[in-house]
Parts: sequence; C-alpha cells; structure tokens
Amino acid sequence: MNASFSPSRSKLHASVVGPVATLSIDNPAKHNALDLGMWQALPGLIAELERDERVRAIILRGGGKGSFASGADIAEFETVRADAEGGRRYEAVNEAAFWAVAHCAKPVIAMIRRYCLGGGFGLALSCDLRIASENASFGVPAARLGIGYPPGAVRLVTAAVGAPAAKDLFYTARRVGAEEAQRLGIVQRIVPDGALEETALALAHDIAANAPLTIRAAKAAIDAAVGLAHPGTDPVGLADRCFDSADAVEGRKAFLEKRRPVFTGR
Repeated sequence: MNASFSPSRSKLHASVVGPVATLSIDNPAKHNALDLGMWQALPGLIAELERDERVRAIILRGGGKGSFASGADIAEFETVRADAEGGRRYEAVNEAAFWAVAHCAKPVIAMIRRYCLGGGFGLALSCDLRIASENASFGVPAARLGIGYPPGAVRLVTAAVGAPAAKDLFYTARRVGAEEAQRLGIVQRIVPDGALEETALALAHDIAANAPLTIRAAKAAIDAAVGLAHPGTDPVGLADRCFDSADAVEGRKAFLEKRRPVFTGR
C-alpha cells in the first residue's frame, strides 16, 4: 500500500500484516503534526483499509517512537486558516478525516505516546479504543490559539468524557497526563512505553480473532447510543445479519466442540 503518493500523503504509511493494518503518521520534525494534505489523504487511506478483506483491525499511531500527533500544522495557520472562510474549509477537511476514522466499519485502535494534542486529540477520539504509554499527554490548545475547534470533533470529545469534562478541557486548554486521561475515559489502557506496541498489537489480534459481523453490529449500536452513528447505518439490520451468518453457525459448533472458532466475516 506504500505506492507513490503526494508529498503529504507520503507522510502517512499503511501496512498490513496478517489481519492487522497499521496506519502511521510520519512527520517527525513537527512531532507528527498533520498538514492540510495529510488530513485530506486520511479518509482515502482509511477507505482502502476498510475495503481490504484481509484487515480485521486497524492501529493508528505516530511513526517510530515519536508522538501520536501534536495536532494541525501551525505553520499553515497564516495561509490556509488565515480568515473565517479558510478556517471553515480547513474544519471541513478535519471533520471529514475524523468521521472517516469514527465511521470505519472495522475497529480502529489509537496507539498513543507523548503528544496527543489539538487535531491529534480529535483523531484519537475518533478511534474506537485508545492505548497510551505512561508518557502520553493530552489536550486541546484551541483557546490559547484563538481558533475554533470543529463541532464534530467537539461531539467526539463530549461522547468520550461527558459535557462538564469536555468544557474543562476546552475552556482551560490544559494538558492532562495518561492517568487523568484514563480517569476521564479518554484512554482505556496505560502501559509502559516499552510495552506499548506489543500491547496494541495483541489487542488488535484479539479483536481480529472475533466475529467481524458481531463487532460491526456492536459498533453501530454503541455509536447510535451516544449520537455518533453514521446516518446510513442500520444497527438492527446489522444485528439481524449476524444470526443468519455462517459465523453464527461456526460459533455454535466451536462452542460445542470446545475449540477456538474460525470466523470468516460471512
């Protein structure tokens, strides 16, 4: 999947090993900040991984041992976000990226170390689950920059932490460490930095071994319950589909035969 891309898309690297895809944000000179071209490229890459029949789970991460994502590239603020019109266009691109991740039919895990700020914070909260290293730092500095934060991303933050905690984060623009992030519901697991990749990969493989149709139906129902559902998604229909699937037959047989099921997503 690492064919020739535009310069910005070349800062996003996708690879597939077995049932797990990894999508890396690679802009180390700027702590993996995302420029406009990277935001624009992200939905297409997510769509490619969603179509790939090999993929059962996706890990979204910062490249190498660097930060997850320090936010949008501030160097572009004087050009692409210099006025309200430019800001609205930029927000639309941001939101398209957030919702491409949030509405991906396959589970997406954010693997977070060091900075997870601004747009990077929104991107992490677009994911289904978040695993962080002990050195991770989270926050939304918009109020210190005088910029608006995309309303869709505010919905994602609010769904994760609740309205009062979301207001605290936005109003104060403060940073929180991994432990507080876990208490707030931002992060599901904290691990030592040296164990981060192994833990994220193990979780992705655990998910990938389960029934894809069941996971998709559960995701649709949960997202609907918190107001994040894709408008075209039918949670009831997805749940019904599970009962008529070959995987439901396999699950019952495996249970009776006391063995691990082998699911095909059909």
